[in-house]
Amino acid sequence: MKRKNILKLTVTTCAIIGAGTFLFNAAAEAAMEARAGQVETVPTSYQVSDSLAATLSEPETGEGNKVKVNYHVSMDSLNTGTPTDMDLTMEEAARVGEQYLRNVFGLDLEGAYVYMMYNPGTVTFPRAFWAGDVLFEKEQTPESTRWTYMIDAVTGEPFNICYGRMLEVNVPLGYDAALEKDYGIYAELARKKTEECKLMDSSVDRVEYNCQGYSGNDPTISVDVIGENGEIVNMSFSRYDQTFLGFITDTSRRITESALDVLDHAVGEVEDESVIVY
Repeated sequence: MKRKNILKLTVTTCAIIGAGTFLFNAAAEAAMEARAGQVETVPTSYQVSDSLAATLSEPETGEGNKVKVNYHVSMDSLNTGTPTDMDLTMEEAARVGEQYLRNVFGLDLEGAYVYMMYNPGTVTFPRAFWAGDVLFEKEQTPESTRWTYMIDAVTGEPFNICYGRMLEVNVPLGYDAALEKDYGIYAELARKKTEECKLMDSSVDRVEYNCQGYSGNDPTISVDVIGENGEIVNMSFSRYDQTFLGFITDTSRRITESALDVLDHAVGEVEDESVIVY
């Protein structure tokens, strides 16, 4: 039950990648490390896809001409990580993120401001990643409309992609009990988006309700799209107007679950050693 609640909390919403999120995560990581002791990160081997080079190339027009998209890329002021020679550079990672945002949201980044952060991996997500915060205004504020993403620092594979906004109206943020049984409209939207963006290597088998929450003042609902091969993509939508808010990939889910297994084992060993026999 504890593991299920943790995973549901993880996928309740695509949190905005910014100061609040990273500071919260840092505090959570510190608490887990203190409880579990030092958790050793297992080295990961990579198979870099041949399609990464194509992803890093400029988009083409219908006539096959290359189109250069002009946007401002800089390291986020809160960044503390340093990429290795194996990792994508900041500019390469931003270009990969641009392509994902174009494909998933149809977003044109012309004139956008892209703030990048590099992380070598954490206790609960032991994989190096680049995170991007994309806005169409220079200043980063909690109220800013933004698109965010997290990708593998080496391969460019997406872990999550999200859209965050502040609604101009006040709407209820509380739990809607009826939606847990009647979420068909969101199931259909999730199925369509998964197939449209080719987010799975197999056909969609079914869509299941996951949870509800909110991002800022936007009420959200998350559903799990389950493929015939067992893949699971978690998708979030606004309960206010059914706007697509983003997804978390199956790879990201598996990395998190594996890390939690290691953490549970480490915590169990610490608790066993602390038992006093009278």
